[in-house]
Amino acid sequence: MSIRLAILLSLVAFTALAADLQPFERGSWEELRLKHAGRPTVIHFWGLTCGPCLVELPEWGRFAPATKGAEFVMVAADPVPEEPADLATTLTKAGLSGIESWSFADRFAQRLQYEIDPRWRGELPMTILIGRDGSSRSILGTVDFGELRGWIEQQNAP
Repeated sequence: MSIRLAILLSLVAFTALAADLQPFERGSWEELRLKHAGRPTVIHFWGLTCGPCLVELPEWGRFAPATKGAEFVMVAADPVPEEPADLATTLTKAGLSGIESWSFADRFAQRLQYEIDPRWRGELPMTILIGRDGSSRSILGTVDFGELRGWIEQQNAP
């Protein structure tokens, strides 16, 4: 009986987690910027089809929940939308289930990429740092978490 209950509860929790992935579609970039305006925000774009992304995700899973002074957002930006359950499983295994998460929901990913940054061609991973003042900086490739911590500290300096 207790095994059945444990399985049922884990299925319910997994379903809720998969539902937490918000669809990233036209207008979502502006929505994200407005939602986090005035607060240092780190938006990390990753994908299931990106080897370096999958290697780096556990590092994000240790860094983001333990770091104060910035808000973190994960965006699955695969060129073809992936199954929410697969994305949720990957985020959970990496320790990122409690982080705000989105997933590209448009089969024309270039439209979303252009909305985010007209110069971005979809290379992953990519991280965008948005400062308190709204300024932004993009990092293509994996992140140096020491430098990221320094940026967050700078954003929170008096």
